[in-house]
Amino acid sequence: MAKGLPKRSDDYSAWYNELVKKADLAENSAVRGCMVIKPYGYAIWEKMQQTLDKMFKDTGHSNAYFPLLIPKSYLSKEADHVDGFAKECAVVTHYRLKNAEDGSGVVVDPEAKLDEELIVRPTSETVIWSTYKNWIQSYRDLPLLVNQWANVMRWEMRTRLFLRTSEFLWQEGHTAHATESEAIAETKQMLEVYADFAENFMGVPVVKGVKTANERFAGAVDTFCIEAMMQDGKALQAGTSHFLGQNFAKAFDVKFSDKDNKLEHVWGTSWGVSTRLMGALIMAHSDDEGLVLPPKLAPIQVVIVPIYKGQEQLDAIAEKVKVIQKELQALNISVKFDDRDALRPGFKFADWELKGVPVRMAMGQRDLENGTVEIARRDTKEKNTYQLDNVVETVQQLLEDIQANIYQKAFDYRESHITKADTFDEFKDLLENKGGFIAAHWDGTGETEDKIKELTKATIRCIPLNNEQEEGACIYTGKPSTQRVLFAKAY
Repeated sequence: MAKGLPKRSDDYSAWYNELVKKADLAENSAVRGCMVIKPYGYAIWEKMQQTLDKMFKDTGHSNAYFPLLIPKSYLSKEADHVDGFAKECAVVTHYRLKNAEDGSGVVVDPEAKLDEELIVRPTSETVIWSTYKNWIQSYRDLPLLVNQWANVMRWEMRTRLFLRTSEFLWQEGHTAHATESEAIAETKQMLEVYADFAENFMGVPVVKGVKTANERFAGAVDTFCIEAMMQDGKALQAGTSHFLGQNFAKAFDVKFSDKDNKLEHVWGTSWGVSTRLMGALIMAHSDDEGLVLPPKLAPIQVVIVPIYKGQEQLDAIAEKVKVIQKELQALNISVKFDDRDALRPGFKFADWELKGVPVRMAMGQRDLENGTVEIARRDTKEKNTYQLDNVVETVQQLLEDIQANIYQKAFDYRESHITKADTFDEFKDLLENKGGFIAAHWDGTGETEDKIKELTKATIRCIPLNNEQEEGACIYTGKPSTQRVLFAKAY
């Protein structure tokens, strides 16, 4: 099978775009900036979704659903919020079409103009907090811990499948609390949930940190984040958790009676991850032959390819495969028996390699006679022959080893690409020739942050949590600094 993938070293962007399409993950839709997520791609997203959903429920959250359309007036109630999203909003102005008088098709009916325009949700804080006003009266109603799985729209001019599309899928948690400390604890707890998921399921190491004021979510007091590094040395924001203070509660007058019967505004949080995680998964692990998927998120963890001549041999192999398949599935290991008779084994090997299946088994007549099976692992491409009697235990161990190896490889790359810079020339040289995270001193001002971004396209990805305090001088202005922050070019 000719995969036709560009090499990462030649054109990383082209490699990514082609891999997404050739691995049957997604494709561009007829609507510019939007995508069709294909069944195999959606199966990976479903595993992400199911895993995260359980983690949310284990921490006390419940799912709900809120409207796609938001009255324009709602966005006007929180000034920073509307300013942050105004340029990305899609607006519904009419509610009816009619046939054109010249028979050319349908046109907007000018008589069907809405009294108030509706915004296709870019995020749901405003519509949710307007609802919370009706749900919260007393301290007994708190904390309110709600999550929503939904789609959102943020009008994008430059798009790339999964990484940046006008419409994307995500989850957004929105919680209300009686005290500031409870809301901050919730914000940090959900950051830990995201970090746990990224590292232990996606196999992607992340830096936990807080955003600068310039990079903070519109309407938040503080934005916490997890930052990942891709194989081209660029950063990717993999999740955010926002402490909203009382900003939205005050904007929508959400109050509760405390134990002393005194009216107080509640404290809020919001947090979310999106199908952008699909992009992170692809770019953190995959190689020039295709996807490399961590076993915990692979839709198919094991594929079995028969090598046979004639129906009789295939039937004998299939009989043995059924037993193995049943035993593996009993351990919640997903197995695919690829008995497509119109395709050669070599084509199938290349096809499943492209799609990142962690473990591939090949079984022929000689294997049946010898009681053996050939097993290849996707991450290292190693192939070995194993005894059929122990194949279930072997596969279990291999999946654990692959999960650990994928994480370790990404971790080692990330660690080797965190570099200190003490001068602006050194900073620019590292950005141009090495990439990765650059730990550098910054004077703490938005003006300096903007100037560095203008000159280098690098942004402050985060101020790491538990950052070491260190006296130094800002790489750009020379002004005093008390700690290093992480800069990088980013997606």
